[in-house]
Amino acid sequence: MMKWDIDSAYLHLNKDKKLKKVIKATGLLEASHEKDLFTSLLSAIVSQQLSTKAASTIWNRFILLFPDEQPTENAILKMDIEILRAVGLSYQKAGYLKNIASFSLEKSLEYKKLYRKSDEDLIEYLCEIKGVGRWTAEMILMFNLNRPDILPVDDLGIQQAMISLYELELKGKELKAEMYRISLNWQPYRTLASRHLWKWKDSLI
Repeated sequence: MMKWDIDSAYLHLNKDKKLKKVIKATGLLEASHEKDLFTSLLSAIVSQQLSTKAASTIWNRFILLFPDEQPTENAILKMDIEILRAVGLSYQKAGYLKNIASFSLEKSLEYKKLYRKSDEDLIEYLCEIKGVGRWTAEMILMFNLNRPDILPVDDLGIQQAMISLYELELKGKELKAEMYRISLNWQPYRTLASRHLWKWKDSLI
């Protein structure tokens, strides 16, 4: 996999004059170094469609169910779904957590075994788990695995930021195609560009 450093990334991204203004306005960001894919997926499912505060509360209740606050595949699979419900999880999310545990045992979620997969291959692999969609997989690659070149074109926040920044008047497939075209100038550091776009969009609200 590509080895990269954040200084080189900023030097490259600042060549885009509009993106340079966004970076200046939002401040420098640090790279992530989390490599626990199993726990990252569990957390992502717990957090789906919840506020940061609510997600944190439920996650903290969830991990307290396990020795040393460390969820394991076997413990999750053996756990009665009503216990999972009691910490604030829906039946659907509880089922998804069990799906992740089963997948981890039957295949693998050890990143040291998966890190050679390309971004797209790894996204497709994770999407085999019922409950894990492309957006969730992309977020895992961006924020937990520190893959440097992810552009989540389906993300509403990224779409809104690029529409505003580049004065785009497109929708649907045409919008996504133009977003991709613009992002080619950011390769191979589109993850960092996307993180700045999110932060910049939030500052405009």
